[in-house]
Amino acid sequence: MALKVPRHEMPCQEPQVRAHNFEEVALGYSTETAVEEAQRCLQCKKPRCREGCPVNVLIPDFIHKVADSDFLGAAEVLKIKNSLPAVCGRVCPQETQCESKCILGVKGESVAIGRLERFVADYELKKGQAKFDQPESTGKKVAIIGAGPSGLACTGDLAKAGHEVTVFEALHVAGGVLMYGIPEFRLPKDVVQTEISNLRALGVEILTNQVVGKVTTVQELMENGFDAVFIGTGAGLPHFMNIPGENLNGVYSANEFLTRTNLMKGYKFPEYSTPVKVGKRVAVLGAGNVAMDAARTALRLGAEEVNIVYRRSRAEMPARHEELEHAEEEGIKFQLLTNPVSIEGDEKGSVRALTCLRYELGEPDASGRRAPIAIPGSEFEIPVETVVVAIGQGPNPLVTKSTEGLELNKRGNIVAKEETLETSIPGVFAGGDIVTGAATVILAMGAGKKAAAAMDSYLKQK
Repeated sequence: MALKVPRHEMPCQEPQVRAHNFEEVALGYSTETAVEEAQRCLQCKKPRCREGCPVNVLIPDFIHKVADSDFLGAAEVLKIKNSLPAVCGRVCPQETQCESKCILGVKGESVAIGRLERFVADYELKKGQAKFDQPESTGKKVAIIGAGPSGLACTGDLAKAGHEVTVFEALHVAGGVLMYGIPEFRLPKDVVQTEISNLRALGVEILTNQVVGKVTTVQELMENGFDAVFIGTGAGLPHFMNIPGENLNGVYSANEFLTRTNLMKGYKFPEYSTPVKVGKRVAVLGAGNVAMDAARTALRLGAEEVNIVYRRSRAEMPARHEELEHAEEEGIKFQLLTNPVSIEGDEKGSVRALTCLRYELGEPDASGRRAPIAIPGSEFEIPVETVVVAIGQGPNPLVTKSTEGLELNKRGNIVAKEETLETSIPGVFAGGDIVTGAATVILAMGAGKKAAAAMDSYLKQK
C-alpha cells in the first residue's frame, strides 16, 4: 500500500516571489501531511535507513510516533541521538544518506525522513515544550573549541553525560557555519539559536569572542582545570584560484560574502551597517552547495544576472539536487564546461569582466569524474561587476599552529584516530572539517558524537 502512496512534496514559496526575499524557501509540512507521509513508512524489522544516518537517529521510532500524531513524543525520540534536529531537517543531504537506504526507494519513492524530522523539531519549538533533565554531575570539565556543528554535537552528548562543558567560540555568535555560511532562506538563524539555547538549558557555558590560539591555547586550557579538550574549528580558510585579477575590488571569497550577508546581516542594510556590493551582474565560481548559496544570495541582494561558472557538466555538479533545482527556478544561469582564466578590471581597479575558456570532458580522473579539457581558442568574456570564489576551503591554522605536539597532515588538517578521534596529545580530541576537510553538517555532527563517546570513556578512567 505504501508503494502506491506518492511521497508528499514540500510546499515552497513561488520562485518569482522568493528570489526577492530572505524568508525561508521551504514552508514545511502541515500536521495532516506529516501524518500521511509517516504512514508510508513500512516500519522495517531491520531498518536500513538508520545505517545511512551519521548520528544514528532512531528513524522508524520517531516516524511511528508521527504516524500516531504523537509529535512531542517523536521529538523526544529524535533528540535521543540528535541535539540539532531542526537544523538537520533542513540542511542534511538525506537523499544520499538515510533516504537512500529506505526500502520504499527501491521501486518507488523513499519516505521523506528529512522533512518529517524538520516537522517534528519545528512542532516542538513552536510548542515550547522541550524537556531538559539535568544530569548528575561527574565533576569533570571539558573545553570545546568551536561552536559549529561538530562542537555543538559533541557538547550536547557530553552535557547529557553529566560533564561540565565550556564552549569557546571565536565569533560573536555561536553556531559556526550554521550562522555565517548557510543563508537565512535555507536555515533561519532563530532556529539555530533556539537549538543552541536548548544546550544552554543543559548547563552548557558558551563563551563568544574567544579566539583560541590568541586569547588562550589548548595547553593553557589543560593546565587550567579542563580534563579534556575537543577541537572542532571547521574549515574556514577560503581557497582561491590564483588567477590574475583576484585582488580587484568586487572579488569575494564565498566565506566573506556569506558571512557579511548572514552573520553580519548585510541583507538588512542600512538597518545593519554591513554593506555588501553586488552590482548588476555576478559570477560565482564553483558548483557546490556553498556556490548555490552565494548565487541565490546575490540574486536576493539585487543582482539582475547571476552566473554559476563550472568547468564540468551538470552531471558532475556536487551541490544537492534540490539546491540546483531551486537555483534554476529562481533564474540562476549555469555556465557549464567553462573555466575562468582571469578577472578583468577597469581603470578604478574594480571588476568589469571574467575571462573564461570553454571545456570538454575527457577520461575520468582519479575521483571517477571525467576530466575537463580546455578547448583551444575558445576564450570569451562574461561581463560582471562581482565575482564570488566558492571552490572550497581549508583549515584555519590559528589553533593548530599554537598547539605544540599536535600532529597534522600535509593539508594542515588534524590527524585523529579513526575510532576515538583522539589526537597525538592525550586528552585532546578533534572532529569535523578540521580533521576531514570540508564536508557536510551531518558528517561533522557524527564526528562530534563519536568524539563525545570516546571522551566520556576517557573521562571515566581519569
